[in-house]
Amino acid sequence: MIIPLSITESIHEWLFSIMPETAASIVEMVLIATVYLLVFAVAGLFLVLLERRVAAWFQLRIGPNRVGPMGLLQTMADAIKLVSKELTGTSRADKFLYNLAPYFVIISALMALAVIPFSAEFQAFDINIGIFFLIAVSSIGVIGILLGGWASNNKFALIGAMRSGVQTISYELSVGLSLLTMILLTGSLQLSEIVEVQKNGWLIVQGHIPAIIAFMIYMIAGTAETNRAPFDMVEAESELGAGFHTEYSGMKFAYFFLAEFINMFLIAAIATTVFFGAWLSPFGITESIPWLGVFWFLGKTVLLVFLMMWFRWTFPRLRVDQLLTLEWKYLLPINLVNIVVMALLVWQNLIIQI
Repeated sequence: MIIPLSITESIHEWLFSIMPETAASIVEMVLIATVYLLVFAVAGLFLVLLERRVAAWFQLRIGPNRVGPMGLLQTMADAIKLVSKELTGTSRADKFLYNLAPYFVIISALMALAVIPFSAEFQAFDINIGIFFLIAVSSIGVIGILLGGWASNNKFALIGAMRSGVQTISYELSVGLSLLTMILLTGSLQLSEIVEVQKNGWLIVQGHIPAIIAFMIYMIAGTAETNRAPFDMVEAESELGAGFHTEYSGMKFAYFFLAEFINMFLIAAIATTVFFGAWLSPFGITESIPWLGVFWFLGKTVLLVFLMMWFRWTFPRLRVDQLLTLEWKYLLPINLVNIVVMALLVWQNLIIQI
């Protein structure tokens, strides 16, 4: 029986057959980077459109309906507008840091995207510390927000940046601990191995009540870490104008805006991978049709993105004291207890197996 090569393996062998090894490796890296940049851009445009549609639905409005069929090209028109706008700033800004800040935010999101396993064949960077890498890289984004707020030399931008620092540092604890709870269950940090464990059932089912609690805490903390409502004290339009990106315009503003939606996608994608089996379908048909896994992965992820949008258009904005109280007095203690319960559950299963 001849086993057909996957698409990626076929391209790899073809490139190495027509050019030297070094040149083929460089071409492969360029191709992978191009594909991920396209995914990045298309996902951003789609999520902006989805956000506006969901907001209109919740508020009984029509939403985008003029540009293109059913308003599908509205976000494309907005993107062209942002690209063509003049890059204005302030003469009092620290020019170097002011210009550098948006790239921290956008590059950290793109690096995290490279580790996400869209399917068995569509994962650019599968390393044995995948979860740790995601947590570490996603933490870099807040540096861009702090730099942008401080370098703008604007009091509203600075207040927004300081709030972002406090909020991100606080809620990263709950994000990390909820993922650590699931790592105890799988025994691995590598995302491909975490998916492999779920071939006998998604982890949210295997982990019983501790897994459900970890998922709920992860989604709450993940929403807060992306600075989305009801945890949007960082921008708080009624108080700070636009918060940390008040002084940004044109493409630099678009970087911050796009990164917010990509980070939301990343939070949902990590939840899909760790709790809901990534590309694995509940019917076991992705094994015979590998690329079908991409659609299962994206379907689950979009549902979780919708859940995060539901949060935004349902709950009012929290005050700063309420935001920090929720994390330090409720989510963090519950997370710590939940880890202990999961450890006992895993220990009991090991005893039974022995």
